[in-house]
Amino acid sequence: MNGYSNFSLASYMFAYYAARVTDEELRQGMETYLRNVPLKKVYVENHRATTDVPVQRLREIRSIIESYGVQVSGGITSTVLVDGQQKPALFDTFCYTDPKHRAEYLRIVREDAEAFDEIILDDYFFTSCRCEMCLQAKGKKSWKDFRQEQMKQFSEEIVAEAKRVNPKVNFIIKYPNWYESHQATGYNPGIQQGIFDMIYTGTETREPFYAAQHLQRYESYSVMRLLENAAPGRNGGGWIDLGGSSDNLNRFLEQAEFSYLGGAKELMMFNYPSLLNSPVLGAMDPFLRKVDAFLDQAGKPVGAAVWEPFDAEGEDQLCSYLGMCGAALELLPDFPEDAPAVLLTQRSACAEGAMEKLEAYVSRGGKAIVTTGFFRAMYDRGIREMTSVRLTNRHAMGKKFMIDRCDYDYAGIRYAEGKEKVLLEVLDYKTNATWADILMLSREDNFPLLTEDFYGKGRLLILNVPENFADLYQLPGEVIETICAEISRGQSCYLAAEPKWSLITYDNEAVCVHSFRPMLSQAGLVVRGSCRGIRNLSTGEIITDCVRKNAPRHRGDAAMTRSAEDEFEFTVRAGAGQSVYLKILR
Repeated sequence: MNGYSNFSLASYMFAYYAARVTDEELRQGMETYLRNVPLKKVYVENHRATTDVPVQRLREIRSIIESYGVQVSGGITSTVLVDGQQKPALFDTFCYTDPKHRAEYLRIVREDAEAFDEIILDDYFFTSCRCEMCLQAKGKKSWKDFRQEQMKQFSEEIVAEAKRVNPKVNFIIKYPNWYESHQATGYNPGIQQGIFDMIYTGTETREPFYAAQHLQRYESYSVMRLLENAAPGRNGGGWIDLGGSSDNLNRFLEQAEFSYLGGAKELMMFNYPSLLNSPVLGAMDPFLRKVDAFLDQAGKPVGAAVWEPFDAEGEDQLCSYLGMCGAALELLPDFPEDAPAVLLTQRSACAEGAMEKLEAYVSRGGKAIVTTGFFRAMYDRGIREMTSVRLTNRHAMGKKFMIDRCDYDYAGIRYAEGKEKVLLEVLDYKTNATWADILMLSREDNFPLLTEDFYGKGRLLILNVPENFADLYQLPGEVIETICAEISRGQSCYLAAEPKWSLITYDNEAVCVHSFRPMLSQAGLVVRGSCRGIRNLSTGEIITDCVRKNAPRHRGDAAMTRSAEDEFEFTVRAGAGQSVYLKILR
């Protein structure tokens, strides 16, 4: 079976299976895989928990797999019991303070380096130990600083040990999908990606309601973009599993698709034996052929800049919720000085000099959309000089909204009603010092959801995020469209749709519109600038029917009307979990 032109497939064989599989079972498994997918590599784990696979057996497994023309690498899961003693650590991860644990880890690394020229660390490399040794070693440091310093030092040690045994070894660290919590468990891609030869990205998502991680399905794309930007050219791929997908195999395929759309060159399917007995294996190849064909015609992923510093915390998963509402985002670890617009969340406020960067950026002509989390964090650090908006510590609920955009209008004031009431913080502001682009109406009062201020040559917008981020999904399509239009300034297009649609855009104006809706639905793709249509890249159909959006018009006694590009809205239809691949035609 021929491979793909833009990416490859790999599978991860955990130690429990590698320790017990017979040669015949291994051959049967390889034949099953290769009947269904063009498998390029298998990562074989030598250690997990209390299971070790001897070096000789690893070599035998490697020899059998390689006889099928498939590459083989090593893997390690960093869970353990040393001398049968359990540490106070979730999942029995290693204690990097305990000399016995460190010695055991170095043994595991040495044996893997003896058997393989490449090693990947499963994401249990983190530490959560709070044993007496750790408490004493930590002293007055914060857990973040203590664990990151410790893991930096030990990362250097294990990489050096692996290369001492096998100078050719390529050592990879996989970062978990829960990137908002990295700093609490010792991870920091900004520090560690320079120690390891490569990184890898956890792009698996979970059912958001019943799983504690709150992972939204858009994250399979967004976390790939973040780590692609963290280590350009050295991100090995995306890692997905069946967790959270067993009741809906389309979600497993969706994880694969979004990983590849985000730039993954390899996809790790976890894990080898589980997939042998899953119908998803038979569905992978025809599905991925379509993704591969689209990527033949797509450029580099682009989107509205989001500043996502390393070690940040606050408003976890908000960007993924916005991505599920159609915002095409590009997560960046460094402040995007030259971006036409930038989204700053509470996480952005964790970076040193965040307020100074914001003020300078807007002053010279940038457009910044800041969330209430960022606004609160910067409240006493200068942001009040940029707006009349003030926090009140009061809250209000409603489901009716008024859209009345700043200093110009399109077709007069618009009203819209959502599905359920949402809870917002009450933001006070001064009439005509600040404008409310979107207001929530409640009884005989109203409360801003989106405000706008001029500052220097630029503009500052404050997005009043609902107290429950999932309430973004309760907002009416007209409100979501307005938010997406503002976030996407400088981009070639945006979505006009109900929540539960995603938009992924590329620098050559290729576009993916993806539906998370439960049934066949339609969305509007709004294209900025002159346009002769959009082409469906899967069918070749050219769509020219569109609606020209109302242009800004003179308002009241204003002396001028804000300039804006012409906008054209095309209707896109998609079924549940379906992507439509398009190209804007100029």
